[in-house]
Amino acid sequence: MIPGAPALNPADPPILVCADLQVQHLCGHGSAGDAVARCLALLELWRAQWWPVLHLKRIAQAAWFDRGSQLTEWAAEFRPQPGEMVFEHPLPSAYSSSRFADYMASMRSVHCLVAGCSLDETILATVIEGYHRGHRFCVAGDAVTCAHSAADGAEEHCASMLRAIGKFACIERGVDLIEAAASEA
Repeated sequence: MIPGAPALNPADPPILVCADLQVQHLCGHGSAGDAVARCLALLELWRAQWWPVLHLKRIAQAAWFDRGSQLTEWAAEFRPQPGEMVFEHPLPSAYSSSRFADYMASMRSVHCLVAGCSLDETILATVIEGYHRGHRFCVAGDAVTCAHSAADGAEEHCASMLRAIGKFACIERGVDLIEAAASEA
């Protein structure tokens, strides 16, 4: 844990930010199965505790032309539930959604835990932009995948992305957060 990083405090839990958990990002991610499973475990923990959850959904222009495609739909197990916030963003950073930017600007002392897909796109861009806006992010390093996780060298690529993100956000292990919550219960 990086000094100053928000620990899992049940009295003031971070907002869980689920990034791009869409069919297109989960297809063919066999090597990232553990990360996706930890992401689901974090989501289930947050839901069980009634802690705040928000979902980011990348709506890229290419998908606009194929309205019949199901690739931008939520993966079934990650579909947002009533009461959970959803922000669609056209560019890699979630801040490209004016609703998301306004929401984050209106929150005081908010801290977010990010898990999900597109570590090398959405998560990287959002964390860096959030850092420059004075927002605190932490990334669950074992509950994220890169956009091209099935490619050769995927583990090294994800590790280098986490090192880069570590300059702008703390990096936690999702499994440690889950264990901490279990010991609190």
